[in-house]
Amino acid sequence: MGIVRVSGKSFGVFVNALLGRDLRAREATYLPFCDASGAPIDQGLALFFPGPHSFTGEDVLELQAHGGPVVLQLLVARCLEVAAQTVADTGLAVLPGLRIAEPGEFTERAFLNDKIDLAQAEAIADLIDASTETAARSATRSLTGTFSREIHVLSEALIRLRMLVEATLDFPEEEIDFLQQSDAQGQLLALQTGLLGVLRRASQGALLREGITVVIAGQPNAGKSSLLNALAGAELAIVTPIAGTTRDKVQQTIQIEGVPIHVVDTAGLRSSDDAVEQVGIARAWEAIEGADAVVFLHDLTRCDAVDYIAADAAIASAITEKLSAKVPVIEVWNKADAVDAAQPLAGIVLSAKTGVGIETLRTQLLTSAGWQAPESGVFIARERHLHALRRVESHFHEAAIHLGQRAQALDLLAEELRLAQNALGEITGEFTSDDLLGVIFSRFCIGK
Repeated sequence: MGIVRVSGKSFGVFVNALLGRDLRAREATYLPFCDASGAPIDQGLALFFPGPHSFTGEDVLELQAHGGPVVLQLLVARCLEVAAQTVADTGLAVLPGLRIAEPGEFTERAFLNDKIDLAQAEAIADLIDASTETAARSATRSLTGTFSREIHVLSEALIRLRMLVEATLDFPEEEIDFLQQSDAQGQLLALQTGLLGVLRRASQGALLREGITVVIAGQPNAGKSSLLNALAGAELAIVTPIAGTTRDKVQQTIQIEGVPIHVVDTAGLRSSDDAVEQVGIARAWEAIEGADAVVFLHDLTRCDAVDYIAADAAIASAITEKLSAKVPVIEVWNKADAVDAAQPLAGIVLSAKTGVGIETLRTQLLTSAGWQAPESGVFIARERHLHALRRVESHFHEAAIHLGQRAQALDLLAEELRLAQNALGEITGEFTSDDLLGVIFSRFCIGK
């Protein structure tokens, strides 16, 4: 099935001219969709939602057809044709200005008409793009307003605290200390505590949406491609005993407890005179520099070889230089199946061939990403949401310092609280620039 959706104002004449009859509000009607000559294009359901009781807040007409691209294109062309016709009595177009929707325009109109807030609008795109069941359920929570309600609770508490501060500024001669009597310090502490809870759940939601990029790095023949295949459960990368088989990056997204993990297999790190292999090694280092976590893979069968140990040490030093200290490096020893006994080595010991130790690595990947056991209240979130919440956290911290200084810093306290509220408002769209709206909705697909 495919749907052609039209949103605008004053649809009565347009609906009758297009379908040859009027429609009852919010009632599905089965009828033919005809071209200008009266020949049927298709048969399907027509639904009319008068504004403001519709998704966009405007009049909305939906034509539900059988879904073939040609049929839908004909229906769109017919809608535009009818809209451009003139009404005999007035000489005006049936529906002036009807045009093809821009990406995300239906959702944008719903936002602009106060049917949903910005966090809910973004959740629609996140629900469509969800790559795991957990991510989809979290996006649904955001779409139904769970995230927004938590932001509004914080905002309302913040408004009450701002009122106290402003009252103290407006009436400095009063003997009553508004801030002390109303426990302003306790209110600010409660706000900070509540914010931490929202930030924690939003961070988990951002992981569900974005996932993390994990790069497998190490010397040739350590088993990097075998490890990628073992994690993915499929033969994605070519595995041979020949050193330098992998010449370019191979990436696969896997799911661990609903979190998307983008695993990247890279060329073995070593000095090489082969021009093609050099390019692959350069790309490997680029991938390492952009990773959220690195799996440094070692070969247990060569752990006593002096040359191998020296080469591993050089790679470890280079990784340390290129990576931020915040990026975890997971030490993993492969080929446990090929040695008689486990070596007392730091890190995870596994066998990409037999699968022993793979689950331990999967668990460690989640831990490195910062994932915790799912809470019932986890909602999908974006990096811009986290950025806004961290700014709120910073403003609350500064506000607490100014509150401790009392009368000497009340103006600064009021300003930090105002900035915190603006940052909260950016999440739901109460304080949002037109440029940001353009960026957000341009990434939606047509028809949403």
